[in-house]
Amino acid sequence: MVAGPGLSRGLPLLEREPELAAAARAVRALCAGTAAGTAAAADGRGDPGTRAAPTGGVLVYRGAAGLGKTALLAEVRAIAAERCVVWSARCGEALSSVPFHVARQLLQPALTAGPGELLGEWYEAAGPALGVAPPGAQYGDPHRVREGLEALTHGLTDAYGPLLLLVDDAQWADLETLAWLASFARAPGPGLPVLLVVAYRTEDAIGAAAELLATIGESARLVGTLKPLTADATARLARTVLGPRADAAFCHEVWAVTGGNAYEAVELLVRARDSGMDPVGASAAALRGLGASTRGSGLVRRLAELGTPTIQFARAAAVLGTGIHLATAMAVAGMGGADAEGCAERLRAARILVGTDPLEFVHPLIASAVYRAIPPATRTALHGRAAWVITRGGGGAAAAAPHLLEVHPDGDHELVRQLREAAAEHLAVGAPDAARRCLRRALDEPPPAAERAAVLYELGCATLLTAPATTVGHLRDALEGPGLAGGDRVKAVLKLAQVLAHTDRGAEAAAMLAAEAELCPPGPLRDRYTAVRFLWEGLQAGEAQGPQRSRRLADATVHLTGEGSTKRVLLTLRAFDAAVRGESAALSVRTAERALVGGGPAPGLHWTDTEWGFEVPALLGLAYVLTDRLDRAEALFTEALRDFELSGWSGGHLAFAHAMMGLTHRRRGRLAEAEGYLREGVRLADGVGDLLPVRAQAVCVLVDTLLARGHVERAAACAERYGFGPPYPATMLLPDGACVHGRLLLALGRTEQAVDELEAAGRALTGRGRHNIVAGPWALDLARALAVTDPARAAELAGYVQHEAARLGTRTAMGEALVCAASLRQGRERTGLLERAVDHLEASPSGYELARARVEYGIATGFTAELSLGHDLAVGCGADGLAARANRALESTRLRH
Repeated sequence: MVAGPGLSRGLPLLEREPELAAAARAVRALCAGTAAGTAAAADGRGDPGTRAAPTGGVLVYRGAAGLGKTALLAEVRAIAAERCVVWSARCGEALSSVPFHVARQLLQPALTAGPGELLGEWYEAAGPALGVAPPGAQYGDPHRVREGLEALTHGLTDAYGPLLLLVDDAQWADLETLAWLASFARAPGPGLPVLLVVAYRTEDAIGAAAELLATIGESARLVGTLKPLTADATARLARTVLGPRADAAFCHEVWAVTGGNAYEAVELLVRARDSGMDPVGASAAALRGLGASTRGSGLVRRLAELGTPTIQFARAAAVLGTGIHLATAMAVAGMGGADAEGCAERLRAARILVGTDPLEFVHPLIASAVYRAIPPATRTALHGRAAWVITRGGGGAAAAAPHLLEVHPDGDHELVRQLREAAAEHLAVGAPDAARRCLRRALDEPPPAAERAAVLYELGCATLLTAPATTVGHLRDALEGPGLAGGDRVKAVLKLAQVLAHTDRGAEAAAMLAAEAELCPPGPLRDRYTAVRFLWEGLQAGEAQGPQRSRRLADATVHLTGEGSTKRVLLTLRAFDAAVRGESAALSVRTAERALVGGGPAPGLHWTDTEWGFEVPALLGLAYVLTDRLDRAEALFTEALRDFELSGWSGGHLAFAHAMMGLTHRRRGRLAEAEGYLREGVRLADGVGDLLPVRAQAVCVLVDTLLARGHVERAAACAERYGFGPPYPATMLLPDGACVHGRLLLALGRTEQAVDELEAAGRALTGRGRHNIVAGPWALDLARALAVTDPARAAELAGYVQHEAARLGTRTAMGEALVCAASLRQGRERTGLLERAVDHLEASPSGYELARARVEYGIATGFTAELSLGHDLAVGCGADGLAARANRALESTRLRH
């Protein structure tokens, strides 16, 4: 049995046949079609004649400590020897807080030469996490880093062929690596030749690590839960080590002493052999004594026999974890080179350590026993010394962080500085959770009173990408205490306002900004607060004083020039507000143009500029969407996708950009493309967590797009899955959420419910002065729904729609209004209205609306040519339901003729 480094080799791996068989099948599938795989098939290790494509997967071995997980991984490595590339990592309890530590062990061997070429476009995102590129100036996005690691893994299969990745003691893997492995296990890609084999201790897998390991297990082709060896297997093992003289009583005692623990059985038998013990029943008492010295307190007593310097060296090694460099352990133990070499040699002879430089514990059980036996005060002191040794040696605060976290709080201001520095390094490589641990520990020290608010602000920023709701509490605490003033306070206030809005608490953001503005004297700072307040107030779906705010905004911008960021932001807000309210599209566009520089966002107002946030160019793009300038909108949102990807912002920011691209394509009539962007936006939003408005926006447009495609059941399933329906987010959705949901209810034949919802949507929108019939199409659908049961109300609605379309003045709005009016008419009046609608929509960028108008016009006139043209337009849009309707009308027309 191969039980771990330093133990006897060549022993049988007993009672693990199912796990070994699964490993053999998995390796065979991994190497299928390769030269090694073909050779294996020929010599009996594979299936002769098969040429299947290589495929990977996941295997998981779990169980209590010492049951042979490490031995199984060694056997998997042996099975794969000379057939594929094998990279491995061994996790350590003392290093579990080091972000991406295990990922570096796994993948750094491939990156020793040319990491830039292998990582390609992912170099800046994933390179810092892997330690092969310097951290960037911006925070690393953990989602982007994981995507980079996944892309690298795909690329490595091209460079190296099939890969076998082994992770031992994964219960102690850092959470960042586990999150990547869980993501990879869920979606490794069809036919990707990567086999991931994970082994972990069930009793030590707790909290987030347990959840991530369970996720990995859900995707595994096998989850093997190892059991202790039976008495028969233990007897076979004893006779393999000690020979056939080992009698039944002795073998049974070995099993009783070790409880069938494979590691302890091997260790006990080797020690019995080395001591010259006679393997007979009469040796039972001696065997029990020997067994007690192989684990727990017995191991500690055996270690004590080696002398105080050796104990101190072993403790230093246990504090350092895995991959223990002799010079570092020597410095932490506080001894010279010769003494350290002597201690290491004694520990190797005692079967506690193995290797030279680096050193390793023979088994994690031994490392745990030594570490946990260190008196608490001594352990803390050793961690403090380890941190000092690492930083003095140029390792940096992040490398020392696992030790800094273990030092007892003592008001050490230098420790606070190091922890803040470590947190900044963790954020830069995309490990916000590791940064959060450092900053929480810094607060416990505690920091100087003047620095506490700054630490809280940094803690808020550390949780922004992964837990926006948590950020709110930290930023509020930072603002309520002393220490933040001037520009630092402004940054914290604006960051808090942004996070509140992104967690659907925009009204709170606006109220806070109003209060902060009251504390400021007139000037640029107060103007900035006012502008941001206008921003978050204007995005509230249920804003009570909408018309009054719009008037104040109009008054504030009527004479503005576009000089200065605050003025350009106000102009952008005015352009968006005018578009939503249904004012003249020409006025909205002219106002938007005044906010631009050279036809694009001004310096400081681009997508990734953090001073104002991405909302400013986003509102500019939405103003263009609502005023038929879809080419300008598409250019802006394409730039957003590019900028976010280049900056590594792949969480909520990229989700929003995909949602906006989906909305733009929906308005242009590119429905299949829109669906693709929107589904990706929903996926990204799901990965971030509590980002309700972002996901709701993507889902809203996705439902609308599926309805336009004629996929009513899919639209209903989407709405059901994501809870799309009342109550809606407090943040405005475009198009309006209640309008889209009412449209869905109509498509499902639930007319009464649809009418109620559309009527309520109309009251809410008009009461807030929002009359753009593209942004809020309630009246369009309500008029059609009431055409038979309440023709007078339907006519009233059609008149309202035509009035608002004329006020807005876009070709799309005019065409939609005419189609709505035509749905209430018959004969020549109907065809005349539809003909005018087609004329308007031909001059618009709205492809789907044009296709629908042409089909309706063709049906009304019976013109085959019009129906054919409408059919082709519908097919081009991806509007399957509309195309089918046109086909049916064509067939009917042909039958009549």
